[in-house]
Amino acid sequence: MKRVMIFFMLFSVFMLGTVTCFAETEEKKEDESIEKAKSAILMCIDTGDIIYEKNAYEHCSPASVTKVMSILLILEAIDSGKISLTDSVAASENAVAMGGSQIWLEVGEKMTVDELLKAVVVASANDACMALGEYIAGSDTGFIKMMNDRAKELGLENSNFENCTGLDDTVTNHYSCAYDLAVIAKEVMKHESIKNYTSIWLDSLRNGKTELNNTNKLVNTYKGITGLKTGTTSNAGFCLCATAERDGMNLVAVVLGCETSDVRFESATNLLDFGFANYELAEPQFDKSKITDVRIKNGIEKSISPSLADAEKILVAKGSGEIEYTYEINTEMQAPVNKGDKLGTIVLKSGDDIIKTVYLKSDKDVKEISFSFIFTKMLKNI
Repeated sequence: MKRVMIFFMLFSVFMLGTVTCFAETEEKKEDESIEKAKSAILMCIDTGDIIYEKNAYEHCSPASVTKVMSILLILEAIDSGKISLTDSVAASENAVAMGGSQIWLEVGEKMTVDELLKAVVVASANDACMALGEYIAGSDTGFIKMMNDRAKELGLENSNFENCTGLDDTVTNHYSCAYDLAVIAKEVMKHESIKNYTSIWLDSLRNGKTELNNTNKLVNTYKGITGLKTGTTSNAGFCLCATAERDGMNLVAVVLGCETSDVRFESATNLLDFGFANYELAEPQFDKSKITDVRIKNGIEKSISPSLADAEKILVAKGSGEIEYTYEINTEMQAPVNKGDKLGTIVLKSGDDIIKTVYLKSDKDVKEISFSFIFTKMLKNI
């Protein structure tokens, strides 16, 4: 009996050591896959929080991940009513001349916006993307201007687009970065209709004559994947912008400059897995009784109530414990007060870590008391 017990104990120690070594190997493997990417970021789409970053602001050639901006403008044009999915678009000579991935449009050939958008998202078709860009803006250069203007509107400082496709054989200053592309992807995913395209694995055009196969293989392998765009050129390497949703939380992982296709998918998978395993969304519970009015000195109104936006979800580490709230409200402000002026803050903390700072703002203008105001008020009283 003793021999059996000793054998069992030795066997258990051996197996424990084996499991530990395997875990360390897997962890090392994950780290190495991300290290192989030139640039990477993991962002929570719901809150904008950055969970992980590596050279996230470095200028890189984004290849066809460029198309996340093209797709954003196409979706915005559809949602605004500027164009519709049923519109017929004729291919120009410029669109047909595009190289790389394409659906082999012929000059004058007509397809609907729906068909062309499907070709862009699923098959990364450069000719379809150019045709849509020209249809929206009137010209290739007009659409490129729209792309750069939209980047500025989003506050992106490390992107410059010279085409709508990401082909980098004829451009000299076409670049973006992991952070900027994640922000653009965040905007894209606000349009629920995009999932009608990003979820497609296999489809076809021209009554089945042209087959479409999604370039993002995570669509067929990763739980909760929602998109979004791959990119590959000799200059850019292998790139990927991957979005996914689990338990109501949406993440985007961007990896640029990978040496192989497998590395980009492995890197993005590891980033997304890390985010879902370690973070979750929480609903903040504010005590509105502690949000006190602010006195306005020399204002036409004596006080103003700080405005608290609808409770937004916050990103917290799993198992981080109870959230503490610190309210810091101004007791008095000098008029004039403009709409949007900060009146105070609510700091959310977990232990010693600050999770989020919520700004309390004025929801209206409060003018300073003037002689004309006093005189007018006196006349009314009389």
